[in-house]
Amino acid sequence: MPARSAELQPQPQQPEPRPRPRSEPQSKARPASVGRRRALVGLLAACHPLPAAAVTALAAALAVAAGRGPAGAAVTAAAVASGQLSVGWCNDRADLRRDLTTGRRDKPLVAGTVTPAAVTRAAALALLLCVPLSLAAGPLAGAVHLVGVAAAWAYNLRFKGTALSWLPYAVAFGLLPAFVTLGLPGAPWPPPWLTAAAALVGAGAHFANVLPDIEDDLATGVVGLPQRLGARWSAALAGLLVLGSTAALVFGPPGRVTAYGWGLLAATALTVLLTAGRPGRVPFLATLAVAGADVTLLLVQLRPA
Repeated sequence: MPARSAELQPQPQQPEPRPRPRSEPQSKARPASVGRRRALVGLLAACHPLPAAAVTALAAALAVAAGRGPAGAAVTAAAVASGQLSVGWCNDRADLRRDLTTGRRDKPLVAGTVTPAAVTRAAALALLLCVPLSLAAGPLAGAVHLVGVAAAWAYNLRFKGTALSWLPYAVAFGLLPAFVTLGLPGAPWPPPWLTAAAALVGAGAHFANVLPDIEDDLATGVVGLPQRLGARWSAALAGLLVLGSTAALVFGPPGRVTAYGWGLLAATALTVLLTAGRPGRVPFLATLAVAGADVTLLLVQLRPA
């Protein structure tokens, strides 16, 4: 009986479900928009924005100094920007496996802020845009720039782990002044001293750029020339290459050497002596500082006749 009386007791009523607020669809859409913004930020970070912006600004400044005019400078900057974006995205995509191995959480692909497929598509699109933008400067100028971009891609996909790792940098940077001057009336080639100076600073930038990552590169089987030489010798060679670039800019043009040229040469030599053989980021930062001063002198030298 006690059990039966318990069964006859009224059961508590279940509360009716509350209607969903009208604003709930907006709250569901918010995470998607946040995810898209996060992916966009990751995609921009994966293109190596600072080097890409620096090279693009250099090319635009060279175009202005050479007398290309606003339209020519804009075309030059657009072509170089698209090429640099393609190279940066290609680099991060090609290095994904090695970056995962070394735990490079500073890389967007490793951190998961952007997908490998998105980076691959972005690199391909930027490369496709680079072709017509380069040719807009003229057939010969465009072909020269595309050779330089191809050299940078070759570094990412093939030469990075070889003793010729410096060669794509020298080719890509060495052809940049030609891309600028070949777009001028008559399509003149730049003077040899300017090509040599650009190639030397490009090779020096390669050795300086690799310095902070030599240990991680060796751990993942990347054995380019800087990794084979080691941090100390690579730091010294980076400084000497930049010093050679400065010397070409100072002594290459006809006429008297300016006071700025002599001062830059002395400062470069002093920087090389102070940083030669020192591992870590000190030679890297010093080489970049000297390269920036070289750019200033280069802009002065590359001016309309």
